[in-house]
Amino acid sequence: MGTEKRIRKGTKKNNVVLREKQLASGSISLYLDIYRDGQRSYEFLKLYINPKARSPIDKEQNKANYELANRIRTDRENELNNLAFDYIPPTKQKVLFFDFAQRYLENYTKKDKAMIKGAIEDFKLFLINKQNRIKPEHLKIHQIDRLMVVQFIAFLEEKHKGEGANSYYARFKKILNNAVARNIIPKSPAQKKEPGDTELICKKPIGLQKDILTNEEIQLIAKAPCKRPEIKKAFLFCLCTGLRFVDVKALKFSNIDFSAARLKIEQQKTGKPVIIDLNKTALKLIGETRSSDEIVFSLPGRKWATKTINSLVKNVGINKHITWHCARHSLAVNLLTSDEKPDIKTVSSILGHSSTKTTEVYLHVVDELKKKAVNSLPDYEL
Repeated sequence: MGTEKRIRKGTKKNNVVLREKQLASGSISLYLDIYRDGQRSYEFLKLYINPKARSPIDKEQNKANYELANRIRTDRENELNNLAFDYIPPTKQKVLFFDFAQRYLENYTKKDKAMIKGAIEDFKLFLINKQNRIKPEHLKIHQIDRLMVVQFIAFLEEKHKGEGANSYYARFKKILNNAVARNIIPKSPAQKKEPGDTELICKKPIGLQKDILTNEEIQLIAKAPCKRPEIKKAFLFCLCTGLRFVDVKALKFSNIDFSAARLKIEQQKTGKPVIIDLNKTALKLIGETRSSDEIVFSLPGRKWATKTINSLVKNVGINKHITWHCARHSLAVNLLTSDEKPDIKTVSSILGHSSTKTTEVYLHVVDELKKKAVNSLPDYEL
């Protein structure tokens, strides 16, 4: 076990202690034991003490490392005390939001990185359109207050359909929470400020908000000419399999098992594997097998692929706002309303959902379709 050295006891609520840890090499690692609001964390300083120092140079190095560790400990404790009183030091008042957000994005490694980027872009658009009093490039993190967050939520709910608003807001909160973690701001303006406050949330829509394509409309699209047939084929394939755009774009022949008529991929959004059976239409869209490393569908970026689908839908007279993701939703609803009537667990498995709770949103759509069907009957004279 390593020995411990206390420099200062500190307060009960916020306490930073300099400690020592004996390493297998014989040297001593200096680290901070940080206690804040009932939570303990550790910060290893990458400063080391040589307990066998004999020469004046080695002894001086030990002394310098202790002094530097003590200064860091004092700085950390001052930061905690500042946070306790919602005080932001002048140096941190200068941190620009978009500079910070860009650095956060560059260092972000999770699969929702594109959503983080979208949240940053939406917030910039919000400032340009709704907040004329301040330019985006001049906005400092500490200037983002509760009212601004409320207005940004309203902007998102107006701009995005379905889950989009809530998804982008969740990523925006991640950036603010990271600023809190780095002691740049004491609290996120999205959180409760006073005991009586409510946490700011983005309303989740009830049921499915996106348009879906019926089997009859899908047949119209399948028969229609298209300037970019590869894009149409990929879209129809998604209508048969429920694949997301990122997954169909990356789909290789190595993912296809022709003998079993199924595909196996690792979903880019969730990182989870999914196996999907391929019907006759899906197999015809794939065509003949080629090299295992070859891409099945050669597609442009999402923006241009969606434009092609929008034009195609418009040309066949379908008056709906169809995005690439609508293919996934359409498959779910068409399965649930088919003659086979698969249960929710089966549909959930096909879509690769981690829980049937996610799939249950489509049941609301099925109920709405039933209601419309009943209401479409004529009013009989009695």
